[in-house]
Amino acid sequence: MRRLFALAVCLLVLLAAPPNLAISWGQEAPPAEAAATPVAAETPAAEPAVAVEATAAPATPPVLTMDDVAYSIDNLLLFISAVLVLFMQSGFALVEGGLNSAKNAVNIFFKNFMDMAIGTLLFFVVGYGIMYPGNSPNPDNPALDNPTHFIKDWFGFAQVGIPDADPTPGAGILHPQVDFLFQAAFCATAATIVSGAVAGRIKFSSYIIYTIVISGFVYPVSGMWHWGKGWIADMGFVDFAGSVVVHACGGAAALMGAIALGPRIGRFVDGKSRPIPGHSIPFAALGVFILWIGWFGFNPGSQLAFTGAANIKTVMTVAVNTTLAGSAGAVVAMFISWFMFKKPDLTMALNGALAGLVGITANCHCVTNNEALLIGAIAGVIVFYAVLLLDKLCIDDPVGAVPVHLCCGIWGGLATGIFGEADNLTFMTQLKGTAAIVGWSLVVSGITFFFLKAIGLLRVDAEEEIAGLDIKEHGMYAYPAAFVAASDHD
Repeated sequence: MRRLFALAVCLLVLLAAPPNLAISWGQEAPPAEAAATPVAAETPAAEPAVAVEATAAPATPPVLTMDDVAYSIDNLLLFISAVLVLFMQSGFALVEGGLNSAKNAVNIFFKNFMDMAIGTLLFFVVGYGIMYPGNSPNPDNPALDNPTHFIKDWFGFAQVGIPDADPTPGAGILHPQVDFLFQAAFCATAATIVSGAVAGRIKFSSYIIYTIVISGFVYPVSGMWHWGKGWIADMGFVDFAGSVVVHACGGAAALMGAIALGPRIGRFVDGKSRPIPGHSIPFAALGVFILWIGWFGFNPGSQLAFTGAANIKTVMTVAVNTTLAGSAGAVVAMFISWFMFKKPDLTMALNGALAGLVGITANCHCVTNNEALLIGAIAGVIVFYAVLLLDKLCIDDPVGAVPVHLCCGIWGGLATGIFGEADNLTFMTQLKGTAAIVGWSLVVSGITFFFLKAIGLLRVDAEEEIAGLDIKEHGMYAYPAAFVAASDHD
């Protein structure tokens, strides 16, 4: 009874308390409307003041604006696109590993892995600042318009790392962190194109040197010329997602690497081609599937904005054109190989799909669906005959990197001038821009590879090549030694 009586008294006191008495559950300052009222002069001094804390007003929930929503969607989807492009490295590894001997599988996967790791670091330290000089903390220096400006202004404007910025949210506004991640993924792609063309005979140390050159210098400069608002962009050159800037640039480096190295032992006998089959065609097919999926980050992601009717229309058009071109390239290459070889060739169909994807990458935003089909189909024809041409020239490219990326990358740049609809777009502009980027990559990559060859660092010796780079370069097998020996076609 005593407890019930005490509880009742407490309740009566609380109910009888003045309405302005408040209780605080934290350390927040009282709101303006709950501030203490000045004590009147006639208040009896004998009555002690009761010290109480004011109740904190409930926190006002943040107001989510449409700009916040658009900013979140754009950056999230670009992040997903960047992940898809990075995932393409696994596709390249499977294609190149599957189309080469089992004794070189570790070496090939290792090269692809380091392309991403080393390429990302170099792009962070120097490449990003070269490619986008507008992000430089020193705006007084001119943009990098040519290699001469690069040499002269290197230390003046090269931005190290990612600009420290917190952009105001809005549609189409990208945070520098996600922008860097997306651009770094493209850099790694350009570097890894060469891996397959030089497989089976290049020293791992030489390949690392090449990766440093293309990731830190060759690709960032060519990318700046166009995407960094350099001189090629100023003349109206169009390359939406990189048929030329990425694929032809990497393909040109692949050609110079293959020429400098020379063919694998036994690849050509008395001037006649002697194919060396890959050890896992299923690996190669799975790799192309992965690359195709990754291309939906590569091409649609290059719109860089996903909110708003105009942006989403472009993104969906790009996605459909990408699919149509890849499909057309695969079908055309399959039928040509079927006609020429009397049997349908899976590897030709796979490279045909990649050829169509490369060809549409520059113009996927500015051509119709029917034109995308035609561009992809022509790319399927180009890749088939380019493979035969390399055989005639005794240039050993184990995976077809040069036909796919260089030849069809050039076709993509030129096809943009033929079919594309964009402001200031002309065929001659596309021809000049394509020639500039391809020529730049040929010259710098050629100097790199032939210099390494001249000092004896480029190619492994014959004994190492015959035994396989896995055991000689890395001291391990990708598979049990018995499997490697049984699958060795050299």
